[in-house]
Amino acid sequence: MNTLSWIRGVNGTLGHLIPERVAHKMRQAFMTPRNRPPRDWELPLLASAERITLRFGLSALRWGKGPTVLLMHGWEGRPTQFAKLIETLVASGYTAVSLDGPAHGHSPGTQANVAQFARALLEAAAELPPLKAVIGHSMGGASVLLALQWGLRAEAVVSIAAPARLVGVLRGFANHLGMPGRARAAFIRQIERDVGVLVSKLDVTRYQLEMPGLIVHAEDDWLVPASEARVIHDAWFDSRLLLLPEGGHQRVLADPQLVEGVMTLLERSALPARQSA
Repeated sequence: MNTLSWIRGVNGTLGHLIPERVAHKMRQAFMTPRNRPPRDWELPLLASAERITLRFGLSALRWGKGPTVLLMHGWEGRPTQFAKLIETLVASGYTAVSLDGPAHGHSPGTQANVAQFARALLEAAAELPPLKAVIGHSMGGASVLLALQWGLRAEAVVSIAAPARLVGVLRGFANHLGMPGRARAAFIRQIERDVGVLVSKLDVTRYQLEMPGLIVHAEDDWLVPASEARVIHDAWFDSRLLLLPEGGHQRVLADPQLVEGVMTLLERSALPARQSA
C-alpha cells in the first residue's frame, strides 16, 4: 500500500468518527507549502535580480527600469518561474517585481492561503509605483483577481492557469485525500475561518473585473481544468482568452504565445495615453 492509499484509508475511517480532527490535520497540510529550490534554468535570472524587502518582511526580486509589472507565483512556486516573461519585460523597458508569496521563499510565515497572497499584493502595490500590470499564476492568479476586489489597481491584468472558484479546489483536495462528507464539510469550515471569507464568495462570477485582461490556460493542464479559464473569461467582459493546446500547469509559463499575449496586452493598455499625447 502506498502513502496516498494509506492516508485515504485512515481519513475514510476516522473522518466518520472524528471529522473535526481529521479536517484539522488536512487543513494543516493544505496550508503549509514546501519550499522548492529553483531549477537550473532559473539560476541566471536569479543571479541578475535585486532582492528587496517590503513592509512586514515581504520579499521580492526586481529587474529592469521602467513602468512596473508585479508578478505573483502559485502555490509552492517561485518568482523566477516567470523567467521567459521577465526577460522579455525587462528587454522591452519594464521593471519586473516578482514576489515571494507569504510562507514562500524569503517571505515570512509557515502557512498561507489565497487571501494572504491577495493581501501581499496589496502591501506590495502600496510601496511600488503605479502598476502597469499585475500577473498571477495558479493560486497567484486567483489571488490577483481577489486583490482586485479589495482595491488593487493596475492598467492590465493577466491570469495564468488560475481556478475560478476556491470551493472546487477545496473539494478536489478533500476528495483526493479520501475525506468523507462530515470531514470534508469541517475542512471547508476551518479554511473559511482561517481565510476570513466564505468560500462561496471566492468565486469570479461574483467579482467586478473592469480593467483589460488576458486569461491563459493550457488545455492539458492536469491540475486546474481549462474549463476554469472559460468561467473567468465569461465573468470578465474586457478580457481575451488564450487557450494553448499544451503546456500543462507549469510549462505554460515559458510558452512564447503567453509572452506575446502579455506584451500585446501591455501595448494595448498604452494606446489611450499615446493617442492623447
